[in-house]
Amino acid sequence: MGFVTTLLIVVQILCAIALIILVLLQHGKGADMGAAFGSGASGSLFGASGSANFLSRSTAGVATVFFVATLGLAYTGMSGRVAGKPDSGGLMSTIPAPAAPASKGAEVPGPAKAGDAPAPAGEPAKDSGGSKPADIPK
Repeated sequence: MGFVTTLLIVVQILCAIALIILVLLQHGKGADMGAAFGSGASGSLFGASGSANFLSRSTAGVATVFFVATLGLAYTGMSGRVAGKPDSGGLMSTIPAPAAPASKGAEVPGPAKAGDAPAPAGEPAKDSGGSKPADIPK
């Protein structure tokens, strides 16, 4: 798949450059608008809507190749992934599983109780279970 992807990228870049050049070479429909109001050289306000010339047909062809190359790149980018499979993972599959819960005999740290020792000097005092902060007298 590496060769196909590289080929599609090269085709897409060449088509993008060709599209830019072809669009810049084309004569705009509004270019004769000044002549329509003044020295009457054009037949209608925005030019005649006649048959397409070589530049417009080649622009359409290059644009079609560009979009086909884009779809091919999207297909080759998704070829390694399985769609529709519920356990295929995604972002959530990269998160590690939670650690096993502690055994029944092990003590789990929780809120401080009224009979606990006071907090060391470097730490703030813990609430003794009431709704007031520890530094406000009860």
